[in-house]
Amino acid sequence: MVSPRTRSGSVQVKGHESACCGMFFLKYVLYIFNFILLISGIGIAALGVLTFMIHRYMGLIEGHFDPLIICTYLLLGTGAVVILLTFTTGCCATCRRSRPCLMLYSVLLLFVFLLEAGTGILAYIYETNVRTVLVSRLHDTVMQKYSEEDYMRSSVDNLQTYFSCCGEKSFEDWKDSSWFSSHQNIHNGSVPDSCCKTPTVACGVNVHPSNINTRGCIFGYESLIRLQLIVIGGVGLGLCILQIFGIIFACCLAKRVQKRSGTWNGQKG
Repeated sequence: MVSPRTRSGSVQVKGHESACCGMFFLKYVLYIFNFILLISGIGIAALGVLTFMIHRYMGLIEGHFDPLIICTYLLLGTGAVVILLTFTTGCCATCRRSRPCLMLYSVLLLFVFLLEAGTGILAYIYETNVRTVLVSRLHDTVMQKYSEEDYMRSSVDNLQTYFSCCGEKSFEDWKDSSWFSSHQNIHNGSVPDSCCKTPTVACGVNVHPSNINTRGCIFGYESLIRLQLIVIGGVGLGLCILQIFGIIFACCLAKRVQKRSGTWNGQKG
């Protein structure tokens, strides 16, 4: 026979759990949060992959420590961490309602928060300096490396074809390049054939505006990279808000678990 004290105690616990910040509420909020976090992780990783795929001419941005490359690597790394976090610690902490697991989950969410914030801030810092960096890189590529490296030549040709552009700031840049007087210029063209509006063999000989693109590539390329950095920065900083809610809910649930454990130990005593 259940004593009135026990019955009233069970009613109190049940009412306590059904409250706004009760155990049941926080548990199912974390289930929903984990699902949203998983979707965001897949989206972050997909954005990182897309950034690489768009840059068929990524060779123009050299060095593994270039800010755009770092931002892309951080996106891929953050996406992978988020996906693993939801499948391992997130599910374990929510299902088992273990206070140590929930606290570990909160710490890992804080780590993800820092990764996303760092990615967003770096992207916005680089976005303000992208013109200076690109002018230097494109100048070096057009003036020297186009005639020396096959990969760079292919990258510049792709760039000029994709953006319908020619040279760094204008088609006249090619006259001062090492390619202009090199053996690579086999048809004695004034510009590479990729500058032509309809690229064909030796079409770069005729530099009339009706035949070639006269606008420099820096303008279209800069717009593309600015757009990518703005998107990366917006995604990184925007998802930081999601992590804050996750940390709050996980800590609240951990606190409820601790209180409930203390109540049970008191009743047993």
